[in-house]
Amino acid sequence: QVHLVESGGGLVQAGGSMRLSCAASTENFGNYAMGWFRQAPGKEREFVAAITRNGGHTYYGDSVNGRFTISRDNAKSTVYLQMYSLNAEDTAVYSCAANRIFIGLKANEYAYWGQGTQVTVSS
Repeated sequence: QVHLVESGGGLVQAGGSMRLSCAASTENFGNYAMGWFRQAPGKEREFVAAITRNGGHTYYGDSVNGRFTISRDNAKSTVYLQMYSLNAEDTAVYSCAANRIFIGLKANEYAYWGQGTQVTVSS
């Protein structure tokens, strides 16, 4: 079992930046691929970014590619999402997810989920 806790959300002005963190309660964090997803009111959950177990490969959704960066620190059992050039369309609840070994770009490919953190971008 992996317990995930996100932090770093809040209110930011359009054009600003924000960094989200997701801390995992597992001694074997390096065995898990990690992903970030988001869900805005009235919309389906959307893939944001994913990173392989050793951080060697990253993947991004089309709407955030070039603006967001996913990274991880396996020594701290933490994955990060650095967000730049935020706009109103980025307003959503952001959740991190973990899956043992295999990386995925779809929500149903992840076994463990955090509660999420709200990001609100004001225009």
